[in-house]
Amino acid sequence: MKSSFLTRTGLAGMLLLSMAACEKDPLNQVNPNLPTTESFFQTSDDAVKASTACYAGLQGLGMYRRWLNFAFDLRDDIGFSQSPWGELRDFTRFVQTNYDFEVSNNIWRDHYRTIFRCNQVIDKVPGIQGMDATLQRRIVAEARFLRALSYFNLVSLYGNVPLALQYTTDLAQSTPQGTEATVWAQVISDLQAAQADLPASYSGNDLGRATKGAAVTLLGKAYMQNKRWADAQTQFAQVISSGTYRLSAAYTDNFRHTTENNAESIFEVQFSDEKKGGNDSGGGPDATSSQGGQRSQFWGVPGYGFNDGEVRPWLVNEFLKEPTTTGQRDPRLAATVFYNRRDQGQFPTALPSDADTLAYGVGFLTRYGKDARNRARVYWRKYQTDYYRTFEDFDSPINQRVMRYADVLLLQAEALNEQNQTAAAIQLINQVRQRAGLAPLVASNFTQASLRTQLMHERATELAGEGVRWFDLQRWGLLDTPAGVNELKARDEDFTNFVVGKSRLLPLPQADVDLLRLAQNPGY
Repeated sequence: MKSSFLTRTGLAGMLLLSMAACEKDPLNQVNPNLPTTESFFQTSDDAVKASTACYAGLQGLGMYRRWLNFAFDLRDDIGFSQSPWGELRDFTRFVQTNYDFEVSNNIWRDHYRTIFRCNQVIDKVPGIQGMDATLQRRIVAEARFLRALSYFNLVSLYGNVPLALQYTTDLAQSTPQGTEATVWAQVISDLQAAQADLPASYSGNDLGRATKGAAVTLLGKAYMQNKRWADAQTQFAQVISSGTYRLSAAYTDNFRHTTENNAESIFEVQFSDEKKGGNDSGGGPDATSSQGGQRSQFWGVPGYGFNDGEVRPWLVNEFLKEPTTTGQRDPRLAATVFYNRRDQGQFPTALPSDADTLAYGVGFLTRYGKDARNRARVYWRKYQTDYYRTFEDFDSPINQRVMRYADVLLLQAEALNEQNQTAAAIQLINQVRQRAGLAPLVASNFTQASLRTQLMHERATELAGEGVRWFDLQRWGLLDTPAGVNELKARDEDFTNFVVGKSRLLPLPQADVDLLRLAQNPGY
């Protein structure tokens, strides 16, 4: 098999293109703006720059800047789309006839671009002479973490993906197609190898790089997806006992640019709205763009964004199931969505009204009081920029939190409960509930089975819209049986299109299927 084009072009337009080195003579000079791999990987500074290029991959359109939000948060049973772009809307409804559809193709492309860069770092950095050994090992460990994160996403979305683990520009070199089992094994192997050489924390310009805690957490999450409960428990126990992380005082600290990289954050993708020549709605990062997130523009309410992403009303009712200890609504509700709090038809509740949910400085009902259609809809508020400005654009400065401590507490509770340690699990859940002002759960009221159901509620109310629900649905087996899909269908009508044995995975891009002679996913 020939190597995929997508695995060969990861550094197009970047520093590290592979070309034959030129002789240094007056008529044949090396272009200082286009160093080759032979001339580049010489110093510690080169290694750090190459590592930074790996992180830049996370800002690609097909990664956390835009399309991963659609793949994870609009294809679950909480989010959905009424986008006027029919092909995008169908993508979120498990209908895809064009296997090279832009969104799916971009996700595939940008993950493999990142993997290409990581493979180059893993291959080249160990050979740099005279480099500080600790920094050298750290740079390689960071690349292993980012490669693992990329494959974590790919195997969860596409299943049996090509497993490119070597840096190469040889067009004749094959890229074998992995099975889900072999890809997960590689994720686990990379994270195990990375842990020892990553620091507990960073400071200054290095803030946001992968830490030991990030590698330990992601390894725990990989074990969870494979139902290796005891192994996951061991990883999460390290994070919890490290003393490095704690729940932030305010829930909203996790979704604002003013409180980024805080003590609850374990790993986040760094975004900025600082312009480098002009506003950019394209693929960035490049010389004329910022490194801004675009979720808020695409999911903004009418008049402020494209409102391509919305929320199923059942989530609001999930929040309204119980009051806080002072008899109020769960404060995470208003932090998560814009909604009509007075709609007793969709949202029947005896709880007292909270303050009108603001939408860019104006009450939701004030804004949509005469618009019946929009008044009945529920929009994402989490990660919107309404808390500090009255517009949205393609450059949100809010970092995407990929992993945070509250998720670890709830996952550890799940791992413990699956091992019949229900009482210990409840203690962890109560930490998350306490911040929300909810009464603690009482262990004697729960069995293992009933706590599973409770955890589904806890994860929906704490983590909705944070890119984890799709993994939850996979892990809970709800995508594997007609009964599970029927449960989801009752909350989200898009699951009417879901085909068991097919729709759990996206189709592999047809261009690579043809080029690499890959086995297409079942049902496509």
